Amino acid sequence: MNKRKVIGIGETVFDIIFGQDNKPRSGNPGGSVYNALISLGRSGVPSVFVSEIGDDNIGNIIRQLLVSNGVSDECLYLHKGMKSPLALAFLDEKSDAHYTFYKDYQHQQLELTMPQINKDDIVMFGSYFALNQVIRPAVLTFLREAKKAGALLYYDVNFRQSHQHELPNLMPTIIENFDLADIVKGSDEDFRIMFGTDDWRQAYHQHIEPHCATFICTQAANGATAMHHSTEVSVPAQHIVPVSTVGAGDNFNAGTVCGIYQNNITKEQLNNLQALQNAMTMGVSFATEVCLSLENYITKK
Repeated sequence: MNKRKVIGIGETVFDIIFGQDNKPRSGNPGGSVYNALISLGRSGVPSVFVSEIGDDNIGNIIRQLLVSNGVSDECLYLHKGMKSPLALAFLDEKSDAHYTFYKDYQHQQLELTMPQINKDDIVMFGSYFALNQVIRPAVLTFLREAKKAGALLYYDVNFRQSHQHELPNLMPTIIENFDLADIVKGSDEDFRIMFGTDDWRQAYHQHIEPHCATFICTQAANGATAMHHSTEVSVPAQHIVPVSTVGAGDNFNAGTVCGIYQNNITKEQLNNLQALQNAMTMGVSFATEVCLSLENYITKK
């Protein structure tokens, strides 16, 4: 019996998606790790979300969706007086999303309720949440505890253009995350923004491999590639006309982690890229499904 679980730590937001006519088309609770955990819960993977929410209607919606999809809210801290953040996603002619965020910066802190972390549990973290210097001490304590417990740490860099001006100050924290991670995942666009090159293989060998050997790069319509030192495997993308790309990367993570869980791949086995390739195939499947809807997550299995 598989006794592992997935533990995700990240922010919560409420996504409002606008079409090309600048009119709202849908609204869903979101956040990169949150989206992944909803899909994992819908796939029957035992999951726990570590975060905080405001004591408002949006916070209630966020919690209710977690619980109704089988994700534990035992580590979801209710922050009194905080307004839950909003993310406005504007879709362009390619159905790619461009974001504007609205956050209650007066209450920007992080109260953590630590979950029980066991060996081979899978911990998901990433995005700006994993770099934010205000909450970094709490996040770093959590990640170090997870590493000490023998969990498999999956880091999605998900680095946005809007933070590029902060890159010199954030790079030491990014490197620290590379050191903590057992898998570093990002898109070719992430590495272009972070390292100024279209050659993501070079970015891996130069900047990531010295810290973390197992690496996944997604390349939109060109699929995904995993590398472990000089060995690599790829999974093709499914050719579709997307409705929205909101949540695509998050659900690639969800599917890949679901594959790691279902095939009981431990961090000691990550050099077996055939097993990781099978997991990424599930990741592409999850991402494809989400791109064909305005939801941030897959449908219930």
